Amino acid sequence: MAKRDYYEVLGVDRDATDEDLKKAYRLLAKKYHPDLNPDDPQAEEKFKEVNEAYEVLSDPQKRAAYDRFGHAGANGQGFGGFDFEGFGDGGLGDIFDMFFGGGTTTGAGRRRRGPVRGADLRYDLEITFEEAAFGAEKEIQVVRLENCPDCEGTGGKEGSEPVTCSQCNGTGQVSYTQTTAFGRFVNVKTCDRCGGEGTIISDPCDKCRGRGKVRTRRKISVKIPAGINDGQAITLRGEGDIGERGGSPGDLYVYISVKPHKLFKRDGYDIYCEVPITFGQAALGAEIDIPTLEGTDKFKIPEGTQTGATFTLKNRGISYLRGSGRGNQYVTVKVMVPKNLNDEQKDLLRKFEKLTSGKEYHEERKTFFDKMKDAFGM
Repeated sequence: MAKRDYYEVLGVDRDATDEDLKKAYRLLAKKYHPDLNPDDPQAEEKFKEVNEAYEVLSDPQKRAAYDRFGHAGANGQGFGGFDFEGFGDGGLGDIFDMFFGGGTTTGAGRRRRGPVRGADLRYDLEITFEEAAFGAEKEIQVVRLENCPDCEGTGGKEGSEPVTCSQCNGTGQVSYTQTTAFGRFVNVKTCDRCGGEGTIISDPCDKCRGRGKVRTRRKISVKIPAGINDGQAITLRGEGDIGERGGSPGDLYVYISVKPHKLFKRDGYDIYCEVPITFGQAALGAEIDIPTLEGTDKFKIPEGTQTGATFTLKNRGISYLRGSGRGNQYVTVKVMVPKNLNDEQKDLLRKFEKLTSGKEYHEERKTFFDKMKDAFGM
């Protein structure tokens, strides 16, 4: 299957700026993230497609190659079908540096290493049914990467200075010449001693051992909006791992798990519950106690209420996540048949049965049995 145009995948023009690309990528990556779309099997493929497009277009060298040669250029091809992917970490970018002036190098040929955004983090938070209904504020503890407090992210002890890497002489790269049937090529790789930085920490910080970052347990306050449902996530911008070389920090995604309630079931913004009543209450009508999210309310049921009858309490359900108002509460009554009757109670019920076996009762029974005969061909 042919690949879609990368600009089309991200929904941007071909002259889009780096900021345009970044903005489009973040929106689409969040939209199609597999964790946010567990029931959509196509979301993962779209997520990969968006990542692939952004990986190419956000890199100046790869984007230049893609604009010239399309997908072949992005894959390290374009010169008569010859594959340059084996020539260094830069692949086709190294060849473009050689032929077109190396626009992404500085000083003595060192390739710029730009800011890198920090990693996103996930936290699973369990809340009560009531907290989901009305909202709450919770405090969580997250372990994340932060700048080392001792060296303030430099990686070196106070007063120390980084020294020039002796292996790459400060360029951050090492190169060697390779002769092939197509001619001589200069293969450039990131220096493995300094990691491409061009400098080495001479006196590393004791706390972070020269890394400049440490894992820290941080308390974070999370505001849970009223109406949130099980499986939804709250995004806390900038609360993830710190970025590299001045890059922005990642985000923290707090995934909500709602504890089941002993009395209520939820469907969207409506809630349902079942209330038992006695035979006498159903027959005569009564004022009964009904549980709600705010406590117990009085509710009058009419006489002759049948088991399974459902009553609606307007605006007594879950608060709407966006906008004002609430859903409804639906109360279903269940008439409880008495058990373990004594002789006196049984005699009273037999008398009651005789008194209620009138015309209306027999007609209803007759109608029922007529329907049963029709149904089963009796």
